[in-house]
Amino acid sequence: MEKIRNYFKEYMTEWLNTHVPDHADWIFIAIVLLWIAFFSLVIHFILHRLVIRWAGNRATVSRWIWQKALFERKLFNRLALTLQGIILQAQAGLWLESQSTFLIAIETATSLWILIYGTLTLFSLLDVLQDILRRKPTMQHFPLRGVLQSIKLVSTLLISLLIISILMGKSPLILLSGLGAVSAVMMLVFKDPILGLVAGIQLSANNMLAINDWLEMPKYGADGDVIDISLTTVKVRNWDKTITTIPTYALISDSFKNWRGMSDSGGRRIKRSLYLEISSVRFLDDDEIQRLQKINLLFPYLDEKFKELKDYNNHELIKNLSMSINSRRLTNIGTLRAYMVAYLKNHPRIHQQMTLMVRQLAPGPNGLPMEVYAFTNTTAWAEYENIQADIFDHFLAILPVFEIRAHETPTGSDMRWLASKTV
Repeated sequence: MEKIRNYFKEYMTEWLNTHVPDHADWIFIAIVLLWIAFFSLVIHFILHRLVIRWAGNRATVSRWIWQKALFERKLFNRLALTLQGIILQAQAGLWLESQSTFLIAIETATSLWILIYGTLTLFSLLDVLQDILRRKPTMQHFPLRGVLQSIKLVSTLLISLLIISILMGKSPLILLSGLGAVSAVMMLVFKDPILGLVAGIQLSANNMLAINDWLEMPKYGADGDVIDISLTTVKVRNWDKTITTIPTYALISDSFKNWRGMSDSGGRRIKRSLYLEISSVRFLDDDEIQRLQKINLLFPYLDEKFKELKDYNNHELIKNLSMSINSRRLTNIGTLRAYMVAYLKNHPRIHQQMTLMVRQLAPGPNGLPMEVYAFTNTTAWAEYENIQADIFDHFLAILPVFEIRAHETPTGSDMRWLASKTV
């Protein structure tokens, strides 16, 4: 190729010196520049109008996701532009003298062109990688976007350093040695991306948060599904369909609640209390016990309890059974609690392999709390609320069967009714 260039140059120089001796050098340079421009246009036409268009049409009808992603992210367009810059630089070095001002200008411009479009090509490749990997089930809980944005940020910083070195005509190592003087400014300007990069690595390494996790962070008003994890922000779609944006580093510095464990377990907790009037708690008499024995869920409990109480009451230390305080007897509140446990154990929507109990809490101004602690066998919000509501509808409805009253704080109408009765 060099022989062809030398032959062409000698021939053109001789011809130009013969016909236009005063402007031979300038005309030769103009011819070379026109040839370089023409060759570049031909390459551009071949790559963009023929090769890429043909490949794009094939990708449009393809069933492969990666082929569509390659063209949607413009990977081949940017790669072709990068290749054009390399070809243009090679053509200029082939036809122009090494000390030519035009060669230096073209090499500088094409070097910048190659760096910029090479970086954009890398970005497109990373976007294609993101489109492909996010469809894989194993990558659903991996903050892929934050990691790829971190790579983009580091690449941008490195390419910017190379561009500045080319424009200044200095080695990048010289610029690197001088970065210490501006490190404070760089830390201030890129504070959020740097903190976000560190936070993203910690979130990923510790598996603390992933796309589609239910995140609750009252400080930022976030309560909903995570829809995006980027280098600097995490987006949460709240249950009212609003979007809350949280700085990524806030998830490391502040506390938050991730409900993924609940979702993965297959059960969601019910933890709610019935508040009962303490004055309605009493012993059961024989007629009430016979009536309650007709309840199917209570029969095993009552049968076992009768044996236990009989053994205790027949003990030789108990001498006077005429006083109820000297013996053990069934209470309406204890029988109600036994019924609630039996009801939950036979409920088709309660998870039987998880904690299940009904317990009394400490009495207070609102009466005696009877707390239900159990788990549904679904984590879907609407289904969970329906199951919980149905259970407590039933428990409230059966309180009169045990002659127990629910606690209710007097209202204004109650006070007015009481005042009218005392007049």
